[in-house]
Amino acid sequence: MAHVLIVDDEPDLAQLIDFNLRDAGFSTQLAGTGEAALASARERPPDLVLLDLMLPDMSGIDVCRQLRAGSQSRGLLIVMLTAKGEEADRIRGFEVGADDYVVKPFSVRELVLRLKAILRRGGPAQAAAGATAAPLALGSLKLDLSAHRFYVDEKEVPLTALEFRLLGHLMTRTGRVQTREQLLEEVWGLSSSLETRTIDTHVMRLRDKLGPARGLLETVRGVGYRIVSPEAG
Repeated sequence: MAHVLIVDDEPDLAQLIDFNLRDAGFSTQLAGTGEAALASARERPPDLVLLDLMLPDMSGIDVCRQLRAGSQSRGLLIVMLTAKGEEADRIRGFEVGADDYVVKPFSVRELVLRLKAILRRGGPAQAAAGATAAPLALGSLKLDLSAHRFYVDEKEVPLTALEFRLLGHLMTRTGRVQTREQLLEEVWGLSSSLETRTIDTHVMRLRDKLGPARGLLETVRGVGYRIVSPEAG
């Protein structure tokens, strides 16, 4: 049973989400402030944090940043919940490590389905599958699946859970173009409820983290993305 930490200072909305997630089989915990969320995450690490951007004591951005900085919480799945739909706000969330976002108002049923899909792609089953897998290596890049760590030129670079899955997906298909629709379905676990532009934003952030090897992650205009071997150039 996946455990979700719901961080929102609107009691009615938080309780509505809580009721529906519990009805769908999740265990949940509520937090109305950023400090309460951080304390809850330390006491009982959740599988996923549903994090409102606007909180009374600190922003969801700051909460996300602190979770990503903690050794015990850096791998948590984090979904931003916000009334702001502007691209700048979404990009800022992705910059500090959010895995996805949901814009208010939203369908609670759609929210439940989206969280299930995100957990399915990044939850315990996938972690177990990678527990005995050999590290993926490509030029100066090394993706250690069992330890959930990524290295560029032997220097560790932190990735969000979604960035890790995205890079792993591309590295296991080196040289093969992956369309945005394929990535949406196979990495995000969704069919149509996420804008493909969100994929472009994640790829942009991931490419920046590749450092000198950023050129290995290629954009195929009008189609999608691929990672190529250094020898291909």
